[in-house]
Amino acid sequence: MNIIGHELFSEEELVKRLRRVTMLKSPEIRVYEQTFISVEKIATDFMAPPQNYILRDELKKVRELKWALEKRGVNLFDMRGFVRITLDNSEDPIDVLPPVVEESIERDGSVHLIINDGMHRVYMARREWIVPQVIFIRGIPKNLPYYAYPAPGGWDGVEERDDLPPGYLKKWHRIENYHSLYRNFNSAFINVGGPREFFRK
Repeated sequence: MNIIGHELFSEEELVKRLRRVTMLKSPEIRVYEQTFISVEKIATDFMAPPQNYILRDELKKVRELKWALEKRGVNLFDMRGFVRITLDNSEDPIDVLPPVVEESIERDGSVHLIINDGMHRVYMARREWIVPQVIFIRGIPKNLPYYAYPAPGGWDGVEERDDLPPGYLKKWHRIENYHSLYRNFNSAFINVGGPREFFRK
């Protein structure tokens, strides 16, 4: 991975943009507008993975990104804001944010710090014994929870895989129309990704 340009943005700008993030299927709703947003260092043991797998190829890509950023003096796990990068094989810039972690209060009263975005980065931090900096969001509207439940086995239930076979249970969705709970980070940032079948560049 060859980064040919980068621009750093402050924590203040990061939070300001997060408050503009909309729901993917309801662009009139700004899901984080009235929430508590902070940038924190949180040990991975305290975070709740919502999915049951890590793809090795994606993990390697994240490691390459970390190494490429290090050459430019940027620490993927301690950005104190976010970074916009340009790659040599793409005309479009990409915004790289800290992982997004949401406080999720479940029906049994338990509280989980569920990983909304950045699962592979958090997993890599775990493998490298790092306490990563994350975006921590509390006070999510009760009618707009993250679209999947935290995995009951926590990290013990997450497996590294080369691929996902047909019928593999990736996550346990909260509702049948779970796409209605997707957050659209591209409503406030550039090319941060999204559900592939719904995201349009």
